[in-house]
Amino acid sequence: MSKSDLITAPSPLLLKDGRPAATAWSLDRQVRHLNHGSFGAVPLAAQNVQDGLRREMDGNPGTWFPHLAARVAEARVAIAAFLGVAAADLALVPNASGGASAVYHSVPTRPGGEILVTDHGYGAVSMGAARLARRWGGRVRTVHVPLAAGEDEAYEAVMGQAGDRTGLIVVDHITSATARRMPVQRIGAEARRRGIPLLVDGAHVPGLLEDPLQGLDCDFWIGNLHKFGCAPRGSSVLVARSPLRADLYPLIDSWGAEEPFPERFDIQGTLDATSYLATPAALDFIEDTWGWRTARTYMRGLADYAEHVVGAALAELTGRDEPVDVGMPVDAMRLIRLPDGLATTRVEADGLRDRVARELGVAAAFTSFAGVGYLRLSTHVYNTAADYEYFAEHCVPVLGEWSGAATGRGER
Repeated sequence: MSKSDLITAPSPLLLKDGRPAATAWSLDRQVRHLNHGSFGAVPLAAQNVQDGLRREMDGNPGTWFPHLAARVAEARVAIAAFLGVAAADLALVPNASGGASAVYHSVPTRPGGEILVTDHGYGAVSMGAARLARRWGGRVRTVHVPLAAGEDEAYEAVMGQAGDRTGLIVVDHITSATARRMPVQRIGAEARRRGIPLLVDGAHVPGLLEDPLQGLDCDFWIGNLHKFGCAPRGSSVLVARSPLRADLYPLIDSWGAEEPFPERFDIQGTLDATSYLATPAALDFIEDTWGWRTARTYMRGLADYAEHVVGAALAELTGRDEPVDVGMPVDAMRLIRLPDGLATTRVEADGLRDRVARELGVAAAFTSFAGVGYLRLSTHVYNTAADYEYFAEHCVPVLGEWSGAATGRGER
């Protein structure tokens, strides 16, 4: 009996009143939602809290905004406790890319210096690094990390390219396109020894990894709360625990400019900060209903089953039974190779995402790495085995047809 024969579907999670977990979300029931990792999904409990906050804001903005900073600071305390960091080390930002932009505006200038990124990096964050490098009159050095690289190989690939000209290292905690971890603890320790600033992009991490910053030594860490944390969109964190944070400022200069980090981030004029204030309600909803550990266990088991079911369907279609080895896998996210000719570039992957949504009624993530297209599965508590069984039965055959059209031959 193979390992795959032992993979069974976990029982669906239920609410305390016995209803399916999905009823706690307002997701379109006409769509199969298999891509929680990109944009998340906000439970009704948090939506209701945010709606109430917006009514309060719009009902009396003259009272709301003068006292908003204190409420944002209170939310920071709850969010910091969830992540296991000190509130004094955490600022709230609209998204991970916004946090990265704040870092790029603050790191010490290195004329002619290099910024190290990897070929697994998130495009928007790498683009920001390139813009910073142009300001330095330097360049970005993109490190190739093999998809199947284990901890040692990935560490050597990154730090082997760091040198005297390296002014900043940017590395993912969990990669977006390839759904794998990077050895950020080891990279952080060596970067600190060499005196190289390190930015860790943990966009997918909050809610997915327990105590994610334990043992991690980095200058800056960014993470989206609106992905696996299920917070309202526009709620993310920038954690800074080194002396470099003294020069960290928000992208908008406001009345908090003379405050220390992170208080200066609490005041952003008339921006709608209700997403920050409603985030603790989202985090508490998962904890109070199932507990985050139970939720993560369910997501991991469902991801194993999803990979098995969809992978088996694609293997039968293509005759290629080759599970994707990502070296350092991630709970709740899996990578499955697509039939030839599909999603071979990022632009093609985005086009396939849109076509699958339009023609098949499924919200799914498709990515490309090294010229190969992949389906990136991600799970959450509202997903069930039936979601992935549906994709295997109804969508995989269509992907085979599209592959045949793209390559000029039919798939087995």
